[in-house]
Amino acid sequence: MLKTGILNPSINSLLSRVRHTNTLLIADRGFPFCPQIETVDISLIDDLPRVLDVLKAIRANFNIGNAFMADEFRTANTPETIREFEIALEGARLTFEPHVQFKSRIPRAIGLIRTGDTTQYANMILESA
Repeated sequence: MLKTGILNPSINSLLSRVRHTNTLLIADRGFPFCPQIETVDISLIDDLPRVLDVLKAIRANFNIGNAFMADEFRTANTPETIREFEIALEGARLTFEPHVQFKSRIPRAIGLIRTGDTTQYANMILESA
């Protein structure tokens, strides 16, 4: 029985299949269902868990080279929220791009972890290093 780290077996299974340069999507509660991508839905109630909660939980065992977020995230959120995400992604190259371009990356993701986050445009694609 696992005692520490990520206890969710579906998330552990998903993470173990991400290889060099593969991508993983962490999404908010409003993210549309993508039938072509394995989805682990851990949403419980509004903002529980949040995208940042999942990011912080996987950082110990997930080597992030690049992270992608929608440009709209920066205009829809406060400087404090933006900074919180930048700090959580420290050490990874963070690229903001138009939402349309961000969405074009989604079909290539190994999987999706859907949260209960209500932060506007909090979705992120993580590329393993």
